[in-house]
Amino acid sequence: MNKFIKKICIIGLVSLLAGSIVACGGASAAQKPKKTASGKIEIEYWYGLGGKLDENMKKIITNFNNSQDKYEVKGVAQDDYKTTFKNLQAGIAAKKSPALALLEADKAYMLGKKDLLTNISDYTSKDTDFKEENYLESFLESGKKDDGLFAFPIYGTTQVLYYNKQAFKEAGINEDSLKTWTGLAEVAKKLTKKDGIEVSFYGWEPMWGEENLIDAALSNGGKILSDDGKQVLINSEEWIEVWDSFRKWIHEDKVMKIHSGGQGWEYWYSTVDDVMKDKAAGYTGSSGDQGDLDFNKLGAYEQPAFKVGKQSKPVAEARLLVIPKGVSDEEKEGAYEFIKYFTSAKVSAEWAIASGYISVNKGSASTPEFTEYVKKNPQAAVPIAQAIHATKVFIDPTDGKIIDALKNAADKVEIENVSAKEALDQAQKIAQEAIQTVNK
Repeated sequence: MNKFIKKICIIGLVSLLAGSIVACGGASAAQKPKKTASGKIEIEYWYGLGGKLDENMKKIITNFNNSQDKYEVKGVAQDDYKTTFKNLQAGIAAKKSPALALLEADKAYMLGKKDLLTNISDYTSKDTDFKEENYLESFLESGKKDDGLFAFPIYGTTQVLYYNKQAFKEAGINEDSLKTWTGLAEVAKKLTKKDGIEVSFYGWEPMWGEENLIDAALSNGGKILSDDGKQVLINSEEWIEVWDSFRKWIHEDKVMKIHSGGQGWEYWYSTVDDVMKDKAAGYTGSSGDQGDLDFNKLGAYEQPAFKVGKQSKPVAEARLLVIPKGVSDEEKEGAYEFIKYFTSAKVSAEWAIASGYISVNKGSASTPEFTEYVKKNPQAAVPIAQAIHATKVFIDPTDGKIIDALKNAADKVEIENVSAKEALDQAQKIAQEAIQTVNK
């Protein structure tokens, strides 16, 4: 074979290989959706809900699947929100992500900032039924970035007080005593029962972690960051006063208790069980607990100001659905259809009734079902009323370093009995270094 023919063969072979590589690359880039045996496009959906919340979510998924013939949502329950986020990060990295995932606002923001999520505005802008004004602005804003919508809120949550009505009645205590945390602490002292040095009945159980402590600090005039975003303020007098009060109530006065650790939501359910089984007079929990509670036994009340002269400012935040970028166009369209279905006035009202969470659709409050439900179940109105004066959720600009510092400080105060000043000074130092790195 002469050189000319060899050259032609080599060129042809190279061209053939190049074409094959391009074809292979194109095939991997154009994702193909999974389909069910009946031919419907499968929409895998990850969410970190347990108990009745899981049951309620499954019911809505089933109703959606039965409402149309094109998509089949496959719900995959995770241990909790944090596990969902961790698994989603791994799934995105491995290019094996679900079409839909339920996240907390700060976690959705982190993924959106890295451009890993689908811009849902691409779908809302083409949807003639979509009207932005139908949704609660503060919740919708938490899913926005620049001019896009990287996550869509499906319900709102805030933490409120749940108390044993009979225990309060027998002690001659009414709701007026719950208007401040310092007042609630006095109530807890009155209600706590001891067998010798052992406590048999606690006056109150805060929920383990930084969230309750942050709420109370905000309700004492505290701030996380300065107005210019350059200074971390979590070791100010307002914060130290609140956090050390809770330390004292838990470890010194022994009128409050926390459950910590365990798998997933185990600590949460243990806290609820103590109140339902007459081991504690009340606890601080999510609006979403209402589907699991017996309101013949319990009453609900808004989180208070920390002390007289301060205002109640607990956080109200949305839980959001995100659509990872790496899934097929068909899966993205199906994911959007599920979002649209869930956040309709009727379905969102059904979810709010079943769960106690706050509907993101303004029209839910006017549905006959919800109106009638609130008349018979006044506790359902408590989180809605609290959300009106609540603080917007803090989106950590350091990708979680400030919140992580607060989590560690909360454990030191609540579990290890470390002074609030020591714990918060350490947390502030870590958080300040993180914010300075971001602001460089």
